[in-house]
Amino acid sequence: QVQLVESGGGSVQAGGSLRLSCESSSQTVSLGWFRQAPGKGREGDAYIDTVDGYSHYVDSVKGRFTIYQENTKQNKVYLQMNDLKPEDTAIYYCAAGSEWRSHMGRADFTWWGQGTQVTVAA
Repeated sequence: QVQLVESGGGSVQAGGSLRLSCESSSQTVSLGWFRQAPGKGREGDAYIDTVDGYSHYVDSVKGRFTIYQENTKQNKVYLQMNDLKPEDTAIYYCAAGSEWRSHMGRADFTWWGQGTQVTVAA
């Protein structure tokens, strides 16, 4: 069983930055970040191939968010979020999967963290 521990959520003003971190208890092939806003489904933002370092972003976060691995730990990833907008307000979940594809969805990830709240004030 893979366990994921997230940290780094909080409250910021629009235009501000936050960095989320996620550490997996075991090595997995893919790690990703999803968000769930109130009344909405869980949607993917970014994910990374932990072996080769390939990454993928949804259009709404390209240029603002960066997913990257800890230099010495393949099983730890960060999501650097810059230029945050009120519409980024959500619970952010780390997810891990046993495969990598250039386009992945919620169903491709097997293990999930408990989530961390991000609130962006206008």
